[in-house]
Amino acid sequence: MIPFNRRPYLGTEDTYIQEALQGQSLAGDGPYTKDCQQWLEEEFHCNRAFLTPSCTHALEMTAILAGIEPGDEVIMPSYTFVSTANAFVLRGADIVFVDIRPDTLNINEKLIEDAITPKTKAIVPVHYAGVACEMDTIMEIAEKHKLFVIEDAAQGVKSTYHGKALGTIGHLGAYSFHETKNYTSGGEGGALLVNTNDLETRAEIIREKGTNRSQFFRGQIDKYTWVDVGSSYLPGELNAAYLYAQLKEADHINEDRLTSWKRYYELLEPLCEEGKISLPVVPESCSHNAHMFYIKTNSLEERTELIQWLKQKGIQSTFHYVPLHTSTAGEQFGRFHGVDKYTTENSDRLVRLPMYYGLTLKDIKYITTTIRSFYE
Repeated sequence: MIPFNRRPYLGTEDTYIQEALQGQSLAGDGPYTKDCQQWLEEEFHCNRAFLTPSCTHALEMTAILAGIEPGDEVIMPSYTFVSTANAFVLRGADIVFVDIRPDTLNINEKLIEDAITPKTKAIVPVHYAGVACEMDTIMEIAEKHKLFVIEDAAQGVKSTYHGKALGTIGHLGAYSFHETKNYTSGGEGGALLVNTNDLETRAEIIREKGTNRSQFFRGQIDKYTWVDVGSSYLPGELNAAYLYAQLKEADHINEDRLTSWKRYYELLEPLCEEGKISLPVVPESCSHNAHMFYIKTNSLEERTELIQWLKQKGIQSTFHYVPLHTSTAGEQFGRFHGVDKYTTENSDRLVRLPMYYGLTLKDIKYITTTIRSFYE
């Protein structure tokens, strides 16, 4: 069986973990956590980066920082993971879903402004498959209406838009280091990116359970106390140690994945030219990180048969998100603005193929040959 995913593992993670075990503490904000945060800040040129236990936690922090309150509205695509919406629903927000673009499967930036009401507080673009949303337009809309922009860049580590790292364009950004992502902290993991000076101090306080504990440890105050809302948003040192080993080799991992992505594209392009399948689209303004490789079939029935065909041949593939607005919770906590022209239709056709660090050319050739045999 060729698995759908293998978490990235370089071998150097063991060394870093052993060094962490020999340290004085395995609690949050130890040396490796600070190393990871410094790497993120220097690599992506954000104001501050804070490691979190997951991207879900990072998104929850953004909702607090944006001042989301009951009755506020937050605009986002329906074609995303549940955490994108949950983070704001937990603060009492109503979710307003808008349709996606058929090319990148990202939020359709041309539909956002029509969905804005006096209750709108934030726009949450989701960079699907590590390919950027049309951020210039989104930022212009946000500035015009005085809205927060919170980038769900869970899949976008080391992707860029006009040369700028995803997660650093909006006011706040969130990364994922889950084991299904390009870089992992062992299993779960995430990071909050703060891109405006006025939110840095509060982000640190919220992350430390609503206390000014970090300022105390830096000697800026003589004792720490509870000063704001917050929670325990710190990962342990073992997770940070695992992640730091991968960040040190981030370019190597990125190139490996991009090579696999390009091989898939070249080998499947003839099927696309014949109209049998559709392939991913990457606009010229974007550089992507090969987070995933997907194809789109011509119908739901065809997709079901193809996934089963691949399974019979020892290849694990999968569909992706079921649109949130069609779910029980989505109907309760949100509404779809406008017409669902592309969201459900593309969700029904998409197939994700195996993609991970270390995927071999031999396996890619077998996978693509098997797909071609299905259409023959």
